[in-house]
Amino acid sequence: MELSMSGGALRTFTRCVTCLARVGSDLVLQAHPAKLELHTLNSSRSAYASISLARDFFDEFSLSAAAAADSAPSSTPLQCSVLLKSVLSVLRTPTAALDRIAASLPNPDAPKLQLTLHCLNGVKKTYWIACSAESEVQTLALDRSNFSSRLAIRPRDLARLLSNFQSSLQELTVIATDPAAGLSNVGVDGEIEGKAVELRSYIDPTKDDCDTRLHTQLWIDPTEEFVEYVHSGDPVDVTFGVKELKAFLTFCEGCEVDILLFFQKAGEPVLLVPKFGLDNGSSSDFDATLVLATMLVSQLTDSSVAQQPTTSAQRAEEPRVAATPPPVPENVSNHTKIWSELSGSAPKSFEVNREKYTQKERNANSNALNDTSMLHSVNARYKPPVADNANDTMQPMQMDHLEEPPDVVSDIPRSQHHPSNWVGADEDDDDDEDEELFVQTTPHYMD
Repeated sequence: MELSMSGGALRTFTRCVTCLARVGSDLVLQAHPAKLELHTLNSSRSAYASISLARDFFDEFSLSAAAAADSAPSSTPLQCSVLLKSVLSVLRTPTAALDRIAASLPNPDAPKLQLTLHCLNGVKKTYWIACSAESEVQTLALDRSNFSSRLAIRPRDLARLLSNFQSSLQELTVIATDPAAGLSNVGVDGEIEGKAVELRSYIDPTKDDCDTRLHTQLWIDPTEEFVEYVHSGDPVDVTFGVKELKAFLTFCEGCEVDILLFFQKAGEPVLLVPKFGLDNGSSSDFDATLVLATMLVSQLTDSSVAQQPTTSAQRAEEPRVAATPPPVPENVSNHTKIWSELSGSAPKSFEVNREKYTQKERNANSNALNDTSMLHSVNARYKPPVADNANDTMQPMQMDHLEEPPDVVSDIPRSQHHPSNWVGADEDDDDDEDEELFVQTTPHYMD
């Protein structure tokens, strides 16, 4: 196999390799008489990407006689497997500094793939990349007519919608409903009028990572955001990976083509292909395919239906009842649900507020107990005035702290061992006060 490319084909080939490197780690090249196919598969076997480059894409494309015979439709095509990171290392040279790139594979059993870079300044760089013995990547073909639903969207619009979600989001759920159904039509006060498609971040309930606790939902009007939308019948949902979706989005945006997404139901694969326009790619010299596995469990549960905004008809049918405060659940979620502008208000968790309120009550009770114990200790030392039988005189009573107003319970507790909490702590001052408490008897008036 001998091939070479230059000009705009260099930039497209670089985008192809970069897109495939974000999906898998191995690159399988299959040479057919009329095209060259690039395949990759991720480690979890949940994403498969394939890019086909037509013969007209290259400046030169030829197969040897033996390779052409082996590449006949009835036989296996010429194939080799290399590491994508090795190819990316070769393509580190900017395409603006390259004149052309040539690739050579002498025979199907060749141990290495040769890549030659011809620079504009006359420098020639030759790289040899080792080929793997056997490749685990297999060709996957899906019939587009088997999918009942599809949507087409511009890459920049899809990137804007995905910017509402966390960058660390791993799975995304797409829920499609029939635009003609009455469930999505709302009156004047409605929040989801005409919004037949919902994008929802998938949260794995088995994970405890705090980043996955943020839940975002977007209700989308297909007439405003999509180039094409086809779905009829009952609502369906598919949940798939976001990493591979973003890689395909970047590739289509660089090639200036729209994204066409085919889906059917939960558990069935999702197919993404470029939408080239009216000619359906007949005049294009390349094509791409991304197949994503979806989760078997559907997200269309009762809890998800409860989160949908109620329509005007549903609110009219509901009986009017007196507003009562909602009960406080025992096991309340600790995460806050963040909603988009299209979804309405966000119910926030009140677990933190309840803990603060409980802590304040506990502190107030503790302070009140400290002050009560302090008063009891003071009163225990007070003795009522008793009469001295011998002298029939009243013993003076110590008045320390008795005439002071009662302490106000505050947030700062007072120690019971403070000297001011004990009677007789300031004996010198009490002596002076005792002398002032004695009143001299008025002498009898003597004529």
